[in-house]
Amino acid sequence: MRAGGGAGRRRRRRRRRRDGGGGGGGGGGGAAAAAVLAGLCALCYGNSLRGEFVHDDVWAIVNNPDVRAAAPVSAAFANDFWGKRMAENTSHKSYRPLCVLTFKLNILLAGMNPFYFHAVNVILHCLVTLVLMYTCDKAVFKDCRLAFVTALFFAVHPVHTEAVTGIVGRADVLACLLFLLAFLSYNRSVDQLYVGEHFPPTASPFFLLLSLFLGTCAMLVKETGVTVFGVCLVYDFFSLSYNGLKFYLTANNNQNFLYTARPFLKRAALVISYVILVLCFRLWIMGGSMPMFSEQDNPASFSPYILTRFLTYSYLLAFNAWLLLAPITLCYDWQVGSIPLVESIWDVRNLATVFLVLVMALLSLHCIAAFKKLEHKEVLVGLLFLVFPFIPASNLFFRVGFVVAERVLYMPSMGYCILFVHGLKKLSTWLNKWRITVPALFALLLLLFSWKTVKQNEIWLSRESLFSSGVKTLPHNAKVHYNYANFLKDQGRNIEAIYHYKTALKLYPRHASALNNLGTLTKDVVEAKDYYRRALQLNPQHNRALFNLGNLLKSQGKKAEAVILLRDSIKYGPEFADAYSSLASLLAEQERLKEAEEVYRAGIENCPESSDLHNNYGVFLVDTGSPERAMSHYKQAILLSPTHHVAMVNLGRLHRSLGQNKEAEVWYKRALKVSRKAEILSPLGALYYNTGRYEEALQVYREAAALQPSNKDIRLALAQVLAMMGRTKEAEKMTNHILNEDAECLECYRLLSAIYSKQELYAKALEAIEKALQLKPKDPKVISELFFTKGNQLREQNLLDKAFESYKRAVELNPDQAQAWMNMGGIEHIKGSYITARDYYEKALQLVPNSKLLKENLAKLDRLEKRFQEVQDKDQT
Repeated sequence: MRAGGGAGRRRRRRRRRRDGGGGGGGGGGGAAAAAVLAGLCALCYGNSLRGEFVHDDVWAIVNNPDVRAAAPVSAAFANDFWGKRMAENTSHKSYRPLCVLTFKLNILLAGMNPFYFHAVNVILHCLVTLVLMYTCDKAVFKDCRLAFVTALFFAVHPVHTEAVTGIVGRADVLACLLFLLAFLSYNRSVDQLYVGEHFPPTASPFFLLLSLFLGTCAMLVKETGVTVFGVCLVYDFFSLSYNGLKFYLTANNNQNFLYTARPFLKRAALVISYVILVLCFRLWIMGGSMPMFSEQDNPASFSPYILTRFLTYSYLLAFNAWLLLAPITLCYDWQVGSIPLVESIWDVRNLATVFLVLVMALLSLHCIAAFKKLEHKEVLVGLLFLVFPFIPASNLFFRVGFVVAERVLYMPSMGYCILFVHGLKKLSTWLNKWRITVPALFALLLLLFSWKTVKQNEIWLSRESLFSSGVKTLPHNAKVHYNYANFLKDQGRNIEAIYHYKTALKLYPRHASALNNLGTLTKDVVEAKDYYRRALQLNPQHNRALFNLGNLLKSQGKKAEAVILLRDSIKYGPEFADAYSSLASLLAEQERLKEAEEVYRAGIENCPESSDLHNNYGVFLVDTGSPERAMSHYKQAILLSPTHHVAMVNLGRLHRSLGQNKEAEVWYKRALKVSRKAEILSPLGALYYNTGRYEEALQVYREAAALQPSNKDIRLALAQVLAMMGRTKEAEKMTNHILNEDAECLECYRLLSAIYSKQELYAKALEAIEKALQLKPKDPKVISELFFTKGNQLREQNLLDKAFESYKRAVELNPDQAQAWMNMGGIEHIKGSYITARDYYEKALQLVPNSKLLKENLAKLDRLEKRFQEVQDKDQT
């Protein structure tokens, strides 16, 4: 054994000398190849940098609370890829915390700028391409040029556009990078220079443990990363342990396999035990349940017929292989009608399945045949990289949430590229006979793939281009019509949206969400109600349909039914913040304030990231007399959404009501930095007006009127400012213009009365008030104010008796009208009815006990009465 060991060491030294300096990964050639690959990746994906957040990016990044800078890092490890708790039934169970943390890091370093998200994806794709070349050079091909060609083909393959250009595809790209690094680390851990009668031992436990760590990281980026462990073990058995396996197969039958393969079995036991451990953790973090998908997501898995499921799943394998072979038709979504179920063995599509089986069988036989010639690595690695990463998406072990997804082909495409280049090498002699040079053929294919990739990137640049492309590419797919309709609805293109919702329903009549959204677009209340009810017949737990129907019934005054529906909406969608706000406001309308507050609190507990819910709760607290608590919720809304100008305006109004004008002004101005809207400018103008800053009020109201020239309230406020500044002619003209549009503008008549009074045109002022009274307002306090103003105009004309009657009418309607009581006292005072005057003064003083004017008038009365008493006493004496 010692002699054999010495011979083995001598052979290893010879191999070291023979292998030294080889490979395309080192030297100037390797650097040049890397530069070419990096440049090609940049050229193919450079146009993707202009892209927006589209499709799943919105839910995984923009609307995901876990990626925000303020969110704790632990949240990424507690929730799924979309920010939902892993244990919840509604969770997709996609546990990818490391990918989520890369999004979070993007935001911390560069904010919510899609350019940098896309840039990271392109850089990662470039790294995968370089590492793939290195892997092929070290573990696959004997020719470094073939490794380079494989990486070239991988770099430009159009099927990668969803994974690279779609930002959420980072999960696939980063998992692929870690997959390759884990594979390389495993290879490094095995003594590949060992030449003996046994399987090679573990040369570096560190690299073996590093491989386990990197493989785990790959799994925590995307679930398919765990398949690297299977690839490593099979590659170890058939390639790294080739000499030991060959020796065992050629030795006599008495050879003990367990003894010969002991080094490999130790590695395998460690890896398998570790994989079982991490899979148990994965099942635990999922709450012991699998994700719940709908029939729309994966129709075949809901078929009651085993044959249909088997034939469809088998055909889908062939379909995915075709996408790798000829990526002519690509689409962001292949659900709901894109690929009809294969329900019969006579379906012609089964031929594609049979052809795939034959190809895979031939490749496997070729791999076995090449095994004896030491040429097994290329086909073996190609098959391993092609098959293993695709297993989680194959419906073999569990139901997946899609029919076909191009992004999941990112890792398997490595195996396809290896097999393709291997096939080209084998066919080169045959192709040369037909005067077809392999380099020319490959260059043409490379050019076509690059062009297709660039064009496909353009589709992913915006929501509109992506969704409209889906309709053009797969017009029989109900899902792409539904998604495009959603986009059109968001853009206010309702007629087009309705058309595509209806098209989606023609293709898939059971599309409950399309029915619900149609209901939100129709102007006919009866028709809308019908759409909502049909949606609920298909899916009684459709929380959006429950919410919309509840709001519709609420608007019709059917409050009891509305409460039930809104409670159900919350029950089936506990993270739907709008349902809490709507239910709470309805309960508040019914004076069920305690229940309303409970609903708001439950909403904030279940939807802590909803800025609108915090804002609405703040409004409720103001209305119920808790301004201090309201202030904290307004501030929380702004903290969650720094551009929430509605909460800023509400906070400004709250400060105004508390007499804190400086603070109010700060919040109004902060809201204006977010958006210069008339509804923000108006309260700021009112603040300036009420604090005597008329010039600033004038500027603010002019800007508001320019933004909303049809808004009568803003123009009326502007006229009031002009009148207060003494520019009565402008104010009069503007007010009359409003009256020409709306002859029943009560406030216009009141303002005209004030303007004419200021111009000392008291008769015209009185006429304006008379017209206001003819409108017969319903609010007694408003009528009281009008009679009070009428009394003032009559008093200015010295018509004291009529003025007294108007004041009297005012206090009958509103006994708290202190000024009317005082003016009545004044008239009686002038007439010499001191006793009556005192009575009116004292009533006014009860309402305004600190009025100096009233106290002075009463003092005058005291003096007059005293003087009158003195005169009477003199007369008597």
